[in-house]
Amino acid sequence: MSGGLEIKVRVAEVEQATDSVKRFRLAAADGAPLPIYSAGAHVVVTMAADDRKIKNPYSLIDRAEDGSSYRIGVLRTPQSRGGSTFMHERVSVGSELSISVPVNLFPLVRTGRKHILVAGGIGVTPIYAMADELRRQSAAYEVHYAMRSAAHGAFADELRARHGEKLRLYRDDVREVLAVEEILQNQPLGTHLYVCGPEGMIEHILAGGRAAGWPTENLHSERFAAHVSGAPFSVTLARAGITTEVRPDQSLLEAIEEAGVDAPYLCRGGACGQCETTVVSADGEIVHHDHFLTEEERASGRKIMTCMSRFKGRELVLDL
Repeated sequence: MSGGLEIKVRVAEVEQATDSVKRFRLAAADGAPLPIYSAGAHVVVTMAADDRKIKNPYSLIDRAEDGSSYRIGVLRTPQSRGGSTFMHERVSVGSELSISVPVNLFPLVRTGRKHILVAGGIGVTPIYAMADELRRQSAAYEVHYAMRSAAHGAFADELRARHGEKLRLYRDDVREVLAVEEILQNQPLGTHLYVCGPEGMIEHILAGGRAAGWPTENLHSERFAAHVSGAPFSVTLARAGITTEVRPDQSLLEAIEEAGVDAPYLCRGGACGQCETTVVSADGEIVHHDHFLTEEERASGRKIMTCMSRFKGRELVLDL
């Protein structure tokens, strides 16, 4: 039902890439090779905090050549519910964590004639992996990486060394603007575009693609939304016969798991649709924060994405 097999890992290396980004190298605790994955994949990292388990998705940057380790990048966010703070403050070399088997919801299209990779901020992590895979395949590609300043370019030096003229950097502090129209025009038929970064940036670039006449199936994005806190509420799991409270600092999915119910999920970021759950009844307002349900589905009040959404009301009953 849920994220499936978990792998025990030990932190082999920690690197302070910028003031707000750390890179972690994770090796299997038993020394075995970690599973192969395709570029764009992510793992869910489980952190054992003092009073709860925290599970956050992180895109995989790379896998060591001998398969012994993965790298992930973690941005410390001001509104962290505990995950990024835990990784930055409490995880060091030797720390033990658990990760899920890699899942790819943001794959490269193998038949693409050319690939345009666009990253903003920490959204560069899956783009880094994609660019490396395309370079190894001698495919046609280009990389566009936007950042606040040189000090915030956690992967700029590595990308420059690996991709040379195929890389274009944009810095907010020197008014370098990522011009969507210029990127999208005069591209060969069959080109695919991939974007990962802040929500506003993703929407701007996808809108630019649609306006330029790009087919929807050639425009790809990944967005793991940050969980939105809110007022506590109670939820009843009808099949399990359990009623539990969802605290302000936890998601509905986390509360369900804490109650002992194995609920489905893959991304835990409102994007994949795996945690879609039927609402039996709702005496109040479902507050949707996902990127999966249609407006019609939201208006029906019959579906909820447990990893992201909250509830304002008296009684929420789910088919779990």
